Amino acid sequence: MPGSDDSQRTPSTRASAPGFAPAAEPTANQTVVHTDEQGLDCGPLSILVGHFAMPAYCARPQGVAECPIMLVVSEIFGLHEHIADVARRFAKRGFLAIAPDLFARQGDPLAYTAIDKLVADVVEKVPDAQVMRDLDAAVHWASSRGGDTRRLGVTGFCWGGRITWLYAAHQPRLRAGVAWYGKLRMPPTKLKPRHPVDIAAELHAPVLGLYGGLDQSIPMEAVEAMRSELSRGSPAAKESRLVVYPDAGHAFHADYRPSYRAADAQDGWERCLEWFARHGVAP
Repeated sequence: MPGSDDSQRTPSTRASAPGFAPAAEPTANQTVVHTDEQGLDCGPLSILVGHFAMPAYCARPQGVAECPIMLVVSEIFGLHEHIADVARRFAKRGFLAIAPDLFARQGDPLAYTAIDKLVADVVEKVPDAQVMRDLDAAVHWASSRGGDTRRLGVTGFCWGGRITWLYAAHQPRLRAGVAWYGKLRMPPTKLKPRHPVDIAAELHAPVLGLYGGLDQSIPMEAVEAMRSELSRGSPAAKESRLVVYPDAGHAFHADYRPSYRAADAQDGWERCLEWFARHGVAP
């Protein structure tokens, strides 16, 4: 893909290894879904955010101008093959999809073999404010390369699902978001002072939340509390929807993990595309 003063190709990325599984998830050794690169312009790059070169992966259809922009936000395992594949899936549908490595300043998720240590050493040290700036920088990068900010969407998984809700309250240009099993409420911290239930009333764009009824990390009480907050919020908040898959647990879309549920993942993907199309984020 073309480069300029705020973007350059990187020789490799964590998303470049087919069949990659995070070290912290040793039983998952391959992805079920593989989206090829035919008809796409895709690969790793870096985006300057201040003086920091943030790694990212981008995929877009070849020869198409003014594509809608889709931000793809990873789980705690960072930018790897599954996330790159999701970006390619959107690109096949006509989007300029960009997945930034939002953990790059704090550490490398692939270096960890224990999830608890990964969370303590890397994930919990990433400030929400930093993530919002990095996503804004990714939007700016995309807009300077033919991405259409009038058709801006965001989707994220687990950690990225939470970020999707926050970004919908942060970015007024956002048209819609889809949050896959993102946590909705947690104790506040200095780096993460507010959570989705706290900002539900302030959404600039409607969000579709996709949750598993058997997800032990996100109890149904939290889902219902979020639903209640949305009903009292902004017009975008009131338009938001929560869908629960009763027999699914956490990470049901993650096709490189044992938690993957193909039927629920496919239904969620179709709902995701329909949601974006309904709210003007489509080719």
